[in-house]
Amino acid sequence: MPGRAVWKGPFFVPMPKPDAATGVIRTKARSSTILPQHVGARFEVHNGNKYVPVTVTEDMVNRKLGEFAPTRKPFSFKKSDKKK
Repeated sequence: MPGRAVWKGPFFVPMPKPDAATGVIRTKARSSTILPQHVGARFEVHNGNKYVPVTVTEDMVNRKLGEFAPTRKPFSFKKSDKKK
């Protein structure tokens, strides 16, 4: 499957400045590409319900922010104690 055209460059949404107190960048831009200058930065990515903390490492470069903020809870079957 072909990706984004090389001549267009990576898709990136300009991020606001980090919060002065915590140094965290809060964003809802899940489709934004992680660039090499983001390594070591801390993001809080919105998953539709709350903000999930993400710390960027070198392995995450050229991937999307949304890949590291899951939107669904894992299903767990709860066994009921009611038996007739």
